[in-house]
Amino acid sequence: MLVALGVYGGLFAFSFLAATLAPGSSEAALSGLLLAGGWDPVILIASASLGNVAGSVFNWYCGRFLSHYQHHSWFPVKEHQFKQAVRWFKRYGQASMLLAWVPIIGDPLTVIAGTLRMKFMNFLALVAIGKVARYLFVYYAVTFWQG
Repeated sequence: MLVALGVYGGLFAFSFLAATLAPGSSEAALSGLLLAGGWDPVILIASASLGNVAGSVFNWYCGRFLSHYQHHSWFPVKEHQFKQAVRWFKRYGQASMLLAWVPIIGDPLTVIAGTLRMKFMNFLALVAIGKVARYLFVYYAVTFWQG
């Protein structure tokens, strides 16, 4: 039981960090655990999804409450990423949050959503849909590949 808690909790934590601007591939972690077997796929997908969504919520709060520091070197989104994400957000609107899972653009998009004061519940719903769909795709890809 304690090992399972460590595995699921570890996947949650890793997925949280991967959703922030820290480097990491939660898809690789999930794939590895699915391939290893012995773990409940539903709980693995839930752990990865919840952790990744929580990381995006952290980004939203950073954008919402720390955006006035965006020109400081320690701000988590660099200026060119910030400008690119603003362009994406203005072009595609709130629906761009469905792409929060996409590498390189997804993390800055979630910060921008907070900076531009996107309503939190809309943000949460769209980000959750995109991230759960991504992990379901990973699950089906791994199980298909396994045969």
